[in-house]
Amino acid sequence: MKEYFDEIAIDRVKYRKRRSYYWKSITKYINYFLTEDKSVLEIGCGTGELIGKIKGKERVGIDFSESMIKKAKKQFSGIEFKCMEAENLEFEKKFDVIILSNVIGYLNDVQKVFDELYKLSHSGTKIIITYYNFLWEPIIKLAEFFRIKKKTPRQNWLSNYDIENLLNLSGFEVFRRNKRMLIPINIPIISFLFNRFIGVLPFFNVFTLNQFVFARKTPDQLIKKKEYSTTIVIPARNESGNIEDAIKRLPEFGKHVEIIYVEGNSTDDTWETIQKIQEKYKHTHDIKIAQQEGKGKGDAVRKGYSMATGDILMILDADLTVPPEDIPKFYEAISSGKGEFINGSRLVYPMEKEAMRLLNTMGNKFFSLLFSWLLEQPIKDTLCGTKVMFREDYLRLQANRKFFGEFDPFGDYDLLFGAYKLNLKIIDLPIRYRERTYGDTNISRFRHGFLLLRMCWYAAGKIKFW
Repeated sequence: MKEYFDEIAIDRVKYRKRRSYYWKSITKYINYFLTEDKSVLEIGCGTGELIGKIKGKERVGIDFSESMIKKAKKQFSGIEFKCMEAENLEFEKKFDVIILSNVIGYLNDVQKVFDELYKLSHSGTKIIITYYNFLWEPIIKLAEFFRIKKKTPRQNWLSNYDIENLLNLSGFEVFRRNKRMLIPINIPIISFLFNRFIGVLPFFNVFTLNQFVFARKTPDQLIKKKEYSTTIVIPARNESGNIEDAIKRLPEFGKHVEIIYVEGNSTDDTWETIQKIQEKYKHTHDIKIAQQEGKGKGDAVRKGYSMATGDILMILDADLTVPPEDIPKFYEAISSGKGEFINGSRLVYPMEKEAMRLLNTMGNKFFSLLFSWLLEQPIKDTLCGTKVMFREDYLRLQANRKFFGEFDPFGDYDLLFGAYKLNLKIIDLPIRYRERTYGDTNISRFRHGFLLLRMCWYAAGKIKFW
């Protein structure tokens, strides 16, 4: 195998340039999930085209072919390249992102390589694997026969299930899968339409060429969980009757809990009540208060998060339809490493009779299907007010917010799409949704429903059709 790659290294750079349409697509998709502050390692970097053109503060490429590495160093002098076997990785540091692009088919022992990757991974490391869809095997062999494509040695037959199983055996869990590219050559207009718009749609997506698998370390439940401090932001508009209940019903958990009330242009005495509650509980609770200058829940959450000091950031709607008693569940889910973004789901357990109107329920189920397609993983409930993430991840989301823009007045989509872009593992946490005990909802079913649709269409352009 090594002799084969040494031999093709002679004209590899020219060959990649001639097939640049295909390779650029893979590079562009992987780059979508990277940021400039990450350290990145590519296994089987070849002549370095992928690792040389992606984001990262530190980029390292390894390959077992000395000839390939020489070509890579000549092309990309600013990247660190090493001649090294994937089954025996010799690094004393860990990486934020590890990429295996179209290489696992050539590995003698895939599990051994994944075991090596485990040693180079920390709790936040993301593994990105690309491989071809075996439905394309006859077409690939035909292309090799007619010399449209360079002939390659026989590769491992790995389905997505096989890859996921091998990762699991080595201590990783898969949190996202995707497929892209219906036409791997550039046919003007046709390739653009099929790859950008048709290939991302359900059914057609099954027949695309490139498969992508995203994984991270499986949380080790045998290790005692670290204790974190938590900030709970409570946006409140016309919720005077619920302000004190939020404090009284909130259990103790974690290292420290900071509560931030953000009042938003109420027409009742919500602001006055918040001030009284802060004074009343000042000796037993860490309470901060603020009034928002803008409008909408999203603005209120951003205001609260800008004041937050906790390791973990949470949202608790002041209507208390998500019971404060359930908040520790969210803390347990994120502090134990089960997820990096915890999304509350109201659509699992039966609701109280007046908790959600029929049209709202139907709308939420529709958006559930839409988001599951958009974010490439099951999302049961997009509009549950309680969403939880680490503050350090939120600061990264905030720094990258310009990618989607401040298009969401509610804040739910802003956080979900931002978490997807940061490649965080999103998990749903079912809660029992309660009836309001005070006040009326601030949501307009039809006006806000159409606004949510517009936001989804805009986000689709940023996630799917690019």
